[in-house]
Amino acid sequence: MNNLETHHWIVDKNSSELTSNPQIKNAAMWISRGEVVAFPTETVYGLGANALSDQAISKIYEAKGRPSDNPLIVHISNINQLNKLVKNIPAVSQKLMDSFWPGPLTIIFESNSVVSPKVTAGLQTVAIRMPDHPVALALIEAADVPVAAPSANLSGKPSPTNADHVLHDLNGRIAGVVDGGATGVGVESTVIDCTCTPPIILRPGGVTREEIEAVIGSVAVDKALLEKDEAPKSPGMKYTHYAPKAPLYIVDGPRDFIQKLIDEEHQNGKKVGMLTTEENKQNYNADIVITCGYREDLKTVAHHLYDSLRAFDEEKIDIIFSESFPQTGVGEAVMNRLSKAAGGNIIKE
Repeated sequence: MNNLETHHWIVDKNSSELTSNPQIKNAAMWISRGEVVAFPTETVYGLGANALSDQAISKIYEAKGRPSDNPLIVHISNINQLNKLVKNIPAVSQKLMDSFWPGPLTIIFESNSVVSPKVTAGLQTVAIRMPDHPVALALIEAADVPVAAPSANLSGKPSPTNADHVLHDLNGRIAGVVDGGATGVGVESTVIDCTCTPPIILRPGGVTREEIEAVIGSVAVDKALLEKDEAPKSPGMKYTHYAPKAPLYIVDGPRDFIQKLIDEEHQNGKKVGMLTTEENKQNYNADIVITCGYREDLKTVAHHLYDSLRAFDEEKIDIIFSESFPQTGVGEAVMNRLSKAAGGNIIKE
């Protein structure tokens, strides 16, 4: 599937009247024709297609090389679109929408079966969010359909945080990419299932558990986040992904223990990469040392995580070690994504 002309529409997210912007209107036209278009959100770039069309959704799976038993998140630009897709809006969902929409929170509702069954992967529920990005909202509004969109990368690769990442993975495989600059949060949205009591967080992300509980009280956490053998129920959590080309290992231990691992790999003739923070970058003697932000501010780590993982692919690295991070606040999402990228491989002292 490498025979499409992939358009590159550059849009200033600060422009006025984005819905009528010629670039946005052109991209929206391709979505309305049933084609796949990548676009920026506040989390990562999404790969969007008409959520009501079986044929259009099939093109997402084909472009990504993603198994079709993995459900997708539907992106909307207004509440009227939500009302047309769900059976009801529970009170707890309304509280979350009032607090976090538009924003990086995906809420799972009971589906009324209007969206394509290829979006829900056969489930009776549908995952929906309203992105907090002016270009995303304008594109969805101009297309005048709800837009299903996983991350705009080849399945298994780190999610894209700028248009160049999208073109690297998908040039020739999709109709186009709307280039609205770099994304903000850097990791995908939090996913919470509000069809059960208490609500269950299925994927940690841009809205933290602490922020959610401050609004609706205690929530549960999907066992699949805690136990490796549990089958996850959330979009984007079923298969190992976010992974760089070289094998990645998370190390739970002090810096001298990590350096010992690096030295052992050097003795075996391996070229070693190290993923660390600005505070610790001087402490490692590796072939390539890449920083992903500041340990004192885990939001910066979330923002740069995927870009850092992709940076290793530019080097001929044999193995990558990564520091571990505190699993509080957005650190929970950081460690979840790192663990997926590492295939669950964690080395403890």
